[in-house]
Amino acid sequence: MATPSLNEAQLKLVSDLELEMMADMYNRMTTACQKKCVPPKYNEADLSKGESVCLDRCVSKYLEMHDNIGKKLTSMSQQDEATVKKIQDQMQPQKS
Repeated sequence: MATPSLNEAQLKLVSDLELEMMADMYNRMTTACQKKCVPPKYNEADLSKGESVCLDRCVSKYLEMHDNIGKKLTSMSQQDEATVKKIQDQMQPQKS
């Protein structure tokens, strides 16, 4: 599939958007996993073994789901592009 070439300003915008999306994902993951695994009132300064294991699993699942969703969205986007191209090809006048 051909990728359209982007100028420097467009590349910067894409890079900035990607960075913003990753920061947002990190913040959501941190908030969700902390709520799930760490009680609001701390008994100790360090994480307990249970809290640590819970956080590890939570982060792992969050990143795995993020990856799966990204792959699914990419697949759907590629299918949409293929469908649009097929429709465009069908709409063009046939050469005799």
